[in-house]
Amino acid sequence: MNLRQITTKDQLELKKVYFDSIQSLDEKIYSQEQKRAWASNAWDNPNFDKSIKKGKGWLLSEQGIIIAFALRYPDNRISLFYCKGKYQRKGYGSSLLYKLEDEAKKEGWDSISTEASLISYKLFLKHKWEIIRKEKLTINNIFFERYKMIKIINLNK
Repeated sequence: MNLRQITTKDQLELKKVYFDSIQSLDEKIYSQEQKRAWASNAWDNPNFDKSIKKGKGWLLSEQGIIIAFALRYPDNRISLFYCKGKYQRKGYGSSLLYKLEDEAKKEGWDSISTEASLISYKLFLKHKWEIIRKEKLTINNIFFERYKMIKIINLNK
């Protein structure tokens, strides 16, 4: 497994990971219609592109193929956090989360936040993140729920 920083050259491959990650979600949690609306965001979403270009992130690859990535944008918020379906629940997300938290802490942030899906929030809870509130949003006219979450990372200030 190879861990390295994300560059703008990775943009297309990251979109493929994003798409694969969403398409592999359990339909008991996200309907086919929700997955289609969400996944289509990879191809026409200026916020996605902005996060990759301006954010700070890391990816994991295996034999040159990107399998997971996570990034912060702005610096105190995890804006993208995705893993290809067949690699989920194997510790890769935890590795990326540790890396992002550690970087933010070294940069002097007191806390870090995110908006977690109905899938990923459990991983964040496992790593001592707190739910602030449940949020509702629409993507391509389809309704979704997610969790606004936070973690205090720097208690020494």
